[in-house]
Amino acid sequence: MPVNLVATPAANLYPVPGVRWGITEAGIRKANRKDLAVLLLDEGASVGAVFTQNRFCAAPVQICREHLARQSGQSAGIRALLINTGNANAGTGADGLSRARASCLALAAALNLAPEQILPFSTGVIMEPLPHERIVAGLPAALADAGPDHWAQAAEAIMTTDTVAKAFSSRITLANASVTITGISKGAGMIRPNMATMLGFMATDACVAPALMAQLAKELAEGSFNRVTVDGDTSTNDSFVVIATNQAKHPTVTSLDSPDGQTLRAAMLAIAQKLAQAIVRDGEGATKFITIAVEGGKTGEECRQVAYAIAHSPLVKTAFFASDPNLGRILAAVGYAGIDDLDQTRIDLYLDDVLVAKNGGRHVDYLEAEGQRIMKQSEISVRVLLGRGAASDTVWTCDLSYDYVKINADYRS
Repeated sequence: MPVNLVATPAANLYPVPGVRWGITEAGIRKANRKDLAVLLLDEGASVGAVFTQNRFCAAPVQICREHLARQSGQSAGIRALLINTGNANAGTGADGLSRARASCLALAAALNLAPEQILPFSTGVIMEPLPHERIVAGLPAALADAGPDHWAQAAEAIMTTDTVAKAFSSRITLANASVTITGISKGAGMIRPNMATMLGFMATDACVAPALMAQLAKELAEGSFNRVTVDGDTSTNDSFVVIATNQAKHPTVTSLDSPDGQTLRAAMLAIAQKLAQAIVRDGEGATKFITIAVEGGKTGEECRQVAYAIAHSPLVKTAFFASDPNLGRILAAVGYAGIDDLDQTRIDLYLDDVLVAKNGGRHVDYLEAEGQRIMKQSEISVRVLLGRGAASDTVWTCDLSYDYVKINADYRS
């Protein structure tokens, strides 16, 4: 069961002017399951994206990068996204590229667009041939279904081992104009920053200069999807796409540091963080949602280094699953995080508001009963003070349970 996570009702997801979703069953994954989605964009939309850092990236990731590069500075721009679940089209070589291109070509022909105006996305099993003929056959039904209020259905269609559809919306005001932000994501396992086995799609009708979109996507990912981990594995297909349809009635944002730029970025980051945290809350087999905050570092990078050492430790994660306050495991992870000049006598450790370790050793007033009380909670915070500087950073993770092993042992069955 997901940790304190329920699907957002469809009525609470705001349509974004200039965006339509079409969803259908194409038989890619299994019978009676929506597994093909098409996102259609009105002309004039701007798109930015970030992708996995895995060198063994999937065919659709390669093609997305190529198409975005070709569309840079072009007036036509990206007009559609094509997303399938059930097959990752990764580890498929030249054949996988050919099948992904054929899928783009089919959608482009149906929409009277150039193939380079289509971005393809896939998620599912690696090293299996993409059944692109099923995608092509499913396109007419997906296009016939296209509507502005299908965000909830799209969130369901992109799920793999997820148990809850992940979608959030908000509205803000820029220069007296209403602006809508809506996003969906999927992911539950093979989750690690840079990015994760995840797909994320966020759209706003805000007016944003096209030159800012790549920067906006990167900054949003850095503050959200690149701050979560379930199991430390970096996937082959991770993609996060940010869309501005430029239809709201306000002056175009030409700098993210302007007042309107800061307001928009903060609102979009809030949605991105909800989407990213939802992935952790729905982590495969997860029973605990854990916030790891590291403070007092010399740099944000070393704070993240320590946070991920804790978040990736199987010993730490299994202790959380067992509600066992074996908290020396956390200090051990801090020690092997790779901070060469770390002074252990300056380190403090908190579990929620309970001071567990002071100056590198067990605090004299710490009671294990207090630690166990907190470890039994479904949401837990770990706070590490390094005593080295003023930098800080935060990572979100979950525990490691029996069910994680069961889910991944049976993934292909």
